[in-house]
Amino acid sequence: MIIRTIEERIKRYLESKETKILFIWGPRRSGKTTLLKKYAQILNEPTFNFDFLSDQELFVPDREKLAKIAEEHKVILIDEIQNYPDATKVLKLLHDEFNIKIIATGSSELRQKGQDFDSLAGRYIETFCLPLSIEESIEFKKVKSYEVAKQSVSQAKGFIKWGSYPEVFLEKDETEKIRLLENIFNTYVLKDVVSIYDLKDTKLARDILQKIALQIGSEVSLREIASSLQANIGTVSNYIEIFVQNHVLIQIPAFKTNLRRSISENKKYFFLDLGIRNALIKDFRDLELRPDKGNVFENFIISEISKKKKNDNLLLNLYFYREYSGKEIDLVIEDYKKQYKTYEIKLSKESEKSFFPIESKYYSINIVNYFEKIQAIGE
Repeated sequence: MIIRTIEERIKRYLESKETKILFIWGPRRSGKTTLLKKYAQILNEPTFNFDFLSDQELFVPDREKLAKIAEEHKVILIDEIQNYPDATKVLKLLHDEFNIKIIATGSSELRQKGQDFDSLAGRYIETFCLPLSIEESIEFKKVKSYEVAKQSVSQAKGFIKWGSYPEVFLEKDETEKIRLLENIFNTYVLKDVVSIYDLKDTKLARDILQKIALQIGSEVSLREIASSLQANIGTVSNYIEIFVQNHVLIQIPAFKTNLRRSISENKKYFFLDLGIRNALIKDFRDLELRPDKGNVFENFIISEISKKKKNDNLLLNLYFYREYSGKEIDLVIEDYKKQYKTYEIKLSKESEKSFFPIESKYYSINIVNYFEKIQAIGE
């Protein structure tokens, strides 16, 4: 079984006196259910799944009925928490009245769509279960320390081609990998997200993602996308924001300074999982054969840094920077102390030194050194 980075945080939660609700957010098929079942076995506790009406009916917002559940379990484990409209009321009652540990998994709709989620303020902590990180894949393969540099190059090429959803990563047959990715895209990215948010046009959602898939590494103009698809710019913006909230896209804004040299008002968008991107545009060529290899490598790095930020709970902001002259920095990382690191992301070539107008540390990331550079982020 793959050991996930967030397991250390789950263990600390279970061993502590903490009784706030632990939410584990993430897209479907990212491993949340597998993780919950693992701890159900360890704790000898059942898993309640709010996909099932029978389990929802056990958790009515009634103190006496919830008291019976709290008496029977030392930890309550709930999967797909977002599917029960009264989930927030139930969780609030269980926390306030019975002081019991609760681990609940779900996609981010519970928070994003409301359901009085604000009423849980101060009552929860949260972590994320995303598609596998490169670090998790290296650990799973039990790579010897002296082989990590070589293996990380191979793993990067695999992630760029197939992405890193656990079931896709574990599958050996390439035809089956493609089938799995198409299924994840059609059932989660399109069907689930579109239906949950009551989006009116599935074709428009797909077309928007296809437009972005062909522009990774470049600034995206919502106005141009809307015009090319003959759609309202507000609708396009809303669809994209939903895909960002639900771990399909990563949004990177432009860094602004008061030096009036930064020009961009647009944002860049990357896919959290490149397998989904490749399924969308039906391109599973090896990295060396791709005309967009520089852009997909940049996407890979942005994705891995975003996962590390979530997995390690790092207080970092990610930007890109471009000046009127056309000079551009691929990635600017800002910490909570307003300290900056700038990164040039190139598949193989060492780039020029940073021209960032604020004091910062400069790094160049390529396919050979990326693993150590990403591991060092946050230090």
